[in-house]
Amino acid sequence: MSITAIRTPLLKVANVSVRFGGLTAIDQVSFEVYPGELLGLIGPNGAGKTTMLRSITGVVTVAEGSVELEGESLNRLATHQRIQKGLALSQQLVKPFKKISVIENVALAAGAHFTRSPLKALTHVSQKAELAMAMTMLERVGIASYADQDPAIQPLGILKRLEMARALAQKPKLLLLDEPLAGLNSKEAHALASTIQDINRQGVTIVLIEHNLGEVMRVCQRMVVLDNGRKIASGAPQAVMQDAAVRAAYLGGDLQADADMQKEAAHA
Repeated sequence: MSITAIRTPLLKVANVSVRFGGLTAIDQVSFEVYPGELLGLIGPNGAGKTTMLRSITGVVTVAEGSVELEGESLNRLATHQRIQKGLALSQQLVKPFKKISVIENVALAAGAHFTRSPLKALTHVSQKAELAMAMTMLERVGIASYADQDPAIQPLGILKRLEMARALAQKPKLLLLDEPLAGLNSKEAHALASTIQDINRQGVTIVLIEHNLGEVMRVCQRMVVLDNGRKIASGAPQAVMQDAAVRAAYLGGDLQADADMQKEAAHA
């Protein structure tokens, strides 16, 4: 029996529209994410994926529709309040604090609930618990050996994993990953996608926004496809990539690329 058949949604996006002036960036998009799921949110450049993500996190305002987490509307909540409710975001552009170590970056995220309250921040003297949690998160993403090193000298592959560890340190109910494989070579991308899959298997619900279709198809249980701000398909990865509308959105009539995509879907 599928995940969707036996559970109620963790995240529900219902008829969401986002407008910037006279431009409709997201047009009546609906989808759900279920507990324990690894959902791929994909689409060609300009499809609206990042705007959709920002509407979930509250960075942009929803003009119509609703975003719910565990049945509670997030529409009126600011970004930091949504994080408190259980959202965490690993961003495409990684910007760690460069004057503190890798583990201290993660410990800072782990202790964020103290810094939200000045009183708690003043009374919370020891970082022992946060550092212990930070090391656990570094182990989960495979970079514990870099704990005491300077983030400023790390390659992109390590920084991507650091960003994910910082998000995990917030103990999210839902982890949003914004193009974590961008900028990595094929070996690094494959390894990080496998790490994401492992984290999901450990019980973390994940929405993965990614352009690397091969890796998305390999690790995701279900996919939602956007194009020009609209949802054009959703379902199992292989079925989605066989959809004529999806192939047209990505390939625009390139018959050889279409054949290559279908071949890739068949072997995923």
